[in-house]
Amino acid sequence: MAYPEPLERLVAAFECFPGVGRRSAERLAFHVLRDPKARELARAIEGALSNLVRCSVCGNPAAKDPCELCADPERDGAQLLVVEEPRDVEALERARVFRGRYHVLLGAMNPAQGVDARHLALGRLVERIRRGGIEEVILGTDPDQEGEATARLVLEAIEDARLSVRVTRLARGLPAGSAIEYLHRGVLEDALEGRVPLRRRAPPAGKTAPGRDDTPA
Repeated sequence: MAYPEPLERLVAAFECFPGVGRRSAERLAFHVLRDPKARELARAIEGALSNLVRCSVCGNPAAKDPCELCADPERDGAQLLVVEEPRDVEALERARVFRGRYHVLLGAMNPAQGVDARHLALGRLVERIRRGGIEEVILGTDPDQEGEATARLVLEAIEDARLSVRVTRLARGLPAGSAIEYLHRGVLEDALEGRVPLRRRAPPAGKTAPGRDDTPA
């Protein structure tokens, strides 16, 4: 026997979410029926859809346009960090490691899922750089196949537009506190290709580095 029509609609609605199949959608639907707090979910969705806009400058979701990050005069407008999704902005802001501005592409190059250059905010990025004031574009796409393809796409768009701006890529390699035996091949390849020279720190002025003859008796 099929589910009642309202329940079937609820299951179908959950199935629309990425990565949620029929079985998972059914579990979510029955959880909603059991939990009296579930009505908060409907109100939260409606509130987000009604009160959020896309920032016309960076493309990030915001309560007003332009968003707080783009409107902040204390941020460095000469540095522009290009990321795939709004969650990347959230992670960087939470870490407090970057004080420049952002540009959100709203996706990554993935032809298998029907995402190509037309679906990314590349034209807006080129126009933004063309307006001036940006000295460095930092490519902050994910270090995977789709992220690499997206980074190349951004670089090509900037070069094809003949924009005079420095383009850099976020460094990659061994994460601090990790063990080499547990890292996958891509991380190890990046670490080897991005290796840097190592020198012993110079001794303070007036002192010589300890040698064999300086060893205490």
